[in-house]
Amino acid sequence: MDFTPTEEQRAASELAAEIFGDLSTPERLAGLGTAADAELWKALCAAGLPGAVEETGLLGLALLLEEQGRTTAQVPFAATCVYGLVAIGAHGSAEQRARLLPGLRAGESVATGAFPARRGGVRTETGAEAGVGTGAATVAGARADGTARLTGAVPVVPWLREATHVLVPDASRTLWLVRTDDAGVRREPVETTAPWSAARLTLDGASGERLGGADAYPGTLAAARTAFAALQAGVCAGSLARAVSHTTTREQFGRPLSTNQGVLLRAADAYMDTEAIRVTAYEAAWRYDARLPCTAHALTAAWWASEAGKRVVHTGQHLHGGIGADVDHPVHRHFLWGRQLDAHLGSGSQLLEELGDLMASGVNDVSEAYEASEGPA
Repeated sequence: MDFTPTEEQRAASELAAEIFGDLSTPERLAGLGTAADAELWKALCAAGLPGAVEETGLLGLALLLEEQGRTTAQVPFAATCVYGLVAIGAHGSAEQRARLLPGLRAGESVATGAFPARRGGVRTETGAEAGVGTGAATVAGARADGTARLTGAVPVVPWLREATHVLVPDASRTLWLVRTDDAGVRREPVETTAPWSAARLTLDGASGERLGGADAYPGTLAAARTAFAALQAGVCAGSLARAVSHTTTREQFGRPLSTNQGVLLRAADAYMDTEAIRVTAYEAAWRYDARLPCTAHALTAAWWASEAGKRVVHTGQHLHGGIGADVDHPVHRHFLWGRQLDAHLGSGSQLLEELGDLMASGVNDVSEAYEASEGPA
């Protein structure tokens, strides 16, 4: 494997770093509250960065998300790319790609995902319940035209308040694309640790169009875990950079804090944890782009992002001393994002259990692995 960025990936990453650095400043973030940064999102789309993911692949997206994480920029970049551009590009029909991708590239549409599938979450109504004859049902209650009625609720969906489309897996892990302004769709704002414009999703006979086949759910879940792990790598890198800057410039007893052995050891451990998150995310993304089995690798990246990520952001806050407890200090945003990503990806023990079940099954292929098990709870 080779993680060396291509010329296109490097150019996109450098452009993203410039835009995030110029617009996602601590001062502007403080003024946003919990709202998404509309000006920054417009700038990113005008630069063609969401659309560039179709050319640079999941590894290219990982590089862009690292730059977002460094500044904790409040835009639905990861969600729109992974649940919109990547998922539709990989699993959508030619008609769906032609109809949906242009709006996502331009920023006119925003996508998110109600992932992972949960038992008792969303169910697809049968043909009779949906008001059509059972003879018109093709799969899991779907009509002949590939649509179905969905009912159920998902407690927290990131960026749902900004989204025009939400990708919803039902109990059988079939993927359905739902328009958030359609009848039967209700969004109730939910405040999370990080300001992700999240909401509770409630579906009451809402219309959804099917996306992809049996491999669409596990493939999208693996891509999402990889993408959010890469975002965590950037959050941790940004937290550590702030800690290094603080400890090298702040003096105590006539010398910089960074000269204390305890500070050096904590910073070194945080650096190694950050690199572990980064390299496991890169490997999972590279395997996804190469169409190699990547379910276990995405789980590994998610575990490192969850377990090591919270260690790093705690260290970043701790190394700032008393000012690290100030909720208005920029490092506190990294702490909040790190803990939110930890919760979003799932606890370390949960991810390890799923990884252990996958390894014990002896199955490597993504779709076969999920057919052989019940998947995540």
